[in-house]
Amino acid sequence: MFDLTNKIVLLTGASGGIGKSVARKMKKSGAKIILSGTKKTVLDDLSSELGNDTKSIVTDLNSKEDIITLAEEAESYFGRIDILVNNAGITSDGLFIRMRDEDWDNVLNVNLTAGMRLTRQVIKGMLKRRFGRIIFISSIVGYTGNPGQANYSASKSALTGLTKSIALEVAARGITCNLIAPGFISTSMTDKLTEDQKNKIIVNIPVNRLGQTDDISNGCIYLASDEASFVTGTTLHINGGMGMF
Repeated sequence: MFDLTNKIVLLTGASGGIGKSVARKMKKSGAKIILSGTKKTVLDDLSSELGNDTKSIVTDLNSKEDIITLAEEAESYFGRIDILVNNAGITSDGLFIRMRDEDWDNVLNVNLTAGMRLTRQVIKGMLKRRFGRIIFISSIVGYTGNPGQANYSASKSALTGLTKSIALEVAARGITCNLIAPGFISTSMTDKLTEDQKNKIIVNIPVNRLGQTDDISNGCIYLASDEASFVTGTTLHINGGMGMF
């Protein structure tokens, strides 16, 4: 078990399946956590479950003002942010030829631009303290593409360049910046698929199963730990061998 005792974590997308798993694993590893998301009831329930040293903040990541407020409130509450996990993401699927500008803009704003803006706010304190762990959550479709998800795939692909550029700029200041690219993970979204649809996905996964949210949170714990201090600018593919990038 990696030790995150007294590390301060800011986690976006905390009301989703992967976000909840990351929050639980990091809390179990000793971290103090600020949970950010859009669903107040879910955040409050998760905060209550995790107990002391946890705070929830409802945030609209489409709003520049909300992002600044989130960073300021998070740093004010615990005094600093050691680990930032940019996990928030949305979809708005449709064939490219019919994709509306607003569907493109909304997905890029939340999945890419919001993470950039929040990281830009948080990294200032990390630079002063000469320590930080920044983790972006991408997707396998950022590497493979996916029909009907041009906007989502583009947003996740762009995170690779963002991650590498940030990593190069801050590596000498004790800050790492890495990316996790999940494959097909069992969440509320995949729960809506029929067994036949799931089987068509699983047949292309060498380990012959969907991933679990804990598979992703285990990767987050590692990248957030002191043991990963020599790992930066890289992508951790957690996809059961699908793609073999």
